[in-house]
Amino acid sequence: MSNNAMVSRVENDRVLVLERVFDAPRDLVFKMFKEPEHLKRWWGPRGWELPVCNIDFRPGGVWHFCMKCVDQNQGQFYGMESWGKVIYKEIVEPETIIYTDYFSDAEGNTNETMPSTEVTMEFIDLGGKTKLVSRAEYVSAEALKKVMDMGMLQGITETWDRLEERLNKVK
Repeated sequence: MSNNAMVSRVENDRVLVLERVFDAPRDLVFKMFKEPEHLKRWWGPRGWELPVCNIDFRPGGVWHFCMKCVDQNQGQFYGMESWGKVIYKEIVEPETIIYTDYFSDAEGNTNETMPSTEVTMEFIDLGGKTKLVSRAEYVSAEALKKVMDMGMLQGITETWDRLEERLNKVK
């Protein structure tokens, strides 16, 4: 295990806090969350691609995306599509991104049966390295448990591993 493994904890029963240090400058790490040509290469768990990535990166802007499983070894997930929609609330480059995360359909309609999440991402400059802190606040402890039971933590861990691999390629 590398020393920059992701650390996770739950606060107040419904806030999932994730932290990880990336060996790349803050401006570059921030850019990974902003530009579709980067996002397409790392967003999502291993074996998943981002065939649709429409992003309007500004407060009030929307990021509508589709993750698709392209790994035949993932059995029942192979070929599955998962649509999501993010609405940005506040962006302070290169320090903070605050947004609401929704499950959606291909048309961008919000899936009301799945819990939305209020996410605050903080990019902390460690002099050539960057500490990324994500705070995801769910409507309830049950909503957080629902996504955890779906394997979200493993998915985010793999996603941030892919982010690190992407950073190593471009820095």
